[in-house]
Amino acid sequence: MFQSLSERLQDTFKKLKGKGNLTEADVKEAMREVRMALLEADVNFKVVKEFVASVREKAVGQDVMSSLTPGQQVVKIVRDELVELLGGQQSKINLASKPPTVVMAVGLQGSGKTTTCGKLANLMRKQGRSPLMVACDIYRPAAIKQLETLGKQLDMPVFSMGQENPVHIAKEAVKSAEKNGQDLVIIDTAGRLHVNEELMAELANIKQEVTPHEILLVVDAMTGQDAVNVAESFNERLGLDGVVMTKLDGDTRGGAALSVRKVTGTPIKFVGMGEKLDALEAFHPDRMADRILGMGDVLTLIEKAQANIDEDEAKKLQQKLKTADFTLEDFLDQLQQVKKMGPLDQVLGMIPGMSKIKNLEEQIDEKEMVYAEAIIKSMTPYERRHPEKINGSRRKRIAQGSGTKVQDVNKLLKQFQQTRKMFKQFGDMEKGMKKGKKKKMKLPFPF
Repeated sequence: MFQSLSERLQDTFKKLKGKGNLTEADVKEAMREVRMALLEADVNFKVVKEFVASVREKAVGQDVMSSLTPGQQVVKIVRDELVELLGGQQSKINLASKPPTVVMAVGLQGSGKTTTCGKLANLMRKQGRSPLMVACDIYRPAAIKQLETLGKQLDMPVFSMGQENPVHIAKEAVKSAEKNGQDLVIIDTAGRLHVNEELMAELANIKQEVTPHEILLVVDAMTGQDAVNVAESFNERLGLDGVVMTKLDGDTRGGAALSVRKVTGTPIKFVGMGEKLDALEAFHPDRMADRILGMGDVLTLIEKAQANIDEDEAKKLQQKLKTADFTLEDFLDQLQQVKKMGPLDQVLGMIPGMSKIKNLEEQIDEKEMVYAEAIIKSMTPYERRHPEKINGSRRKRIAQGSGTKVQDVNKLLKQFQQTRKMFKQFGDMEKGMKKGKKKKMKLPFPF
């Protein structure tokens, strides 16, 4: 989402880092570039004005100007100001001292509210909660059915009373949760195409009846500054506790995410990073600032790996790699685990420096992973464990079974052998280093 902004800022700071010392004119020129980059990213103009003024004031200070690395000092100031702009520190859900915790999801139609309820329930269950989703949108066709379908997919209870009054449904849902030992109630409320009095009155009545511990506004990041205006309207009437921004994986300029906290005073608590039901992340201002400035997001990458990769299996694999016992079955297993972490360009974008690669998502053809998976699945267990035994007739059969060409099978097997050889070299190099020997090696390019 922040690709264009990120590229502009990184180009600006690259010029600063190349200078031995900075003048006020250098800082002024850099801040002009930063201002233009933020405005083009659809950040609120008042927010941009305050942000640039604050950075400029700190950047022309004596400590920065006399520093050995003034360019890096300016980058640090911008990074700290970005973190502050995005909320300073992570804001978590307010949990009730006496269960159940009641979360009320509000927003306009089309923002992804119902799906977000499912994603939030899934995320909170992983944290040890027992959620109950409540269908209070009685107006939108199939809204109740959609929530019930999500419930089935997640194997999670959904409370509904058909076309009853939404206020009554919410009240009865809380009673049901208390009775059945569910400690989290997530209420999916009705939306409208725009903010109106009828919608606000209903939401205010639900709030008054069930006294939610958390009111979350779900907004579509792709609506730009309109998302900020919507957040202001809802906050004035309901008193929001947090914002969930959906579609942050989309092709949008991202200004809403940088503006909403400053304009409304309401923190962003979660961000939607895809369509799957596990594509909801807690929002960390410091990590998002690092991503924008091309510093990567190693902590989120580690968390994704911990959630999707079995640690014991990883240790076994590490040993296999060192001894060249790595098979195509092991590779297929790794391929499937990596896929669970999300789109590959997003995963690689979290590695420091990778965001500087131009058009990273265009250079990564995830179809190659699909083809590789299909080819390996077309092999017999014996062939996966002994790829060197795959002769011409076997390659032809595998190609037909996977819907690929013999050349594709040949390419995969060749790359696999190169990769296995590379890891064997790593293992030998490690042994040599332990014995005090230094060894140079030229690594073959792995796939």
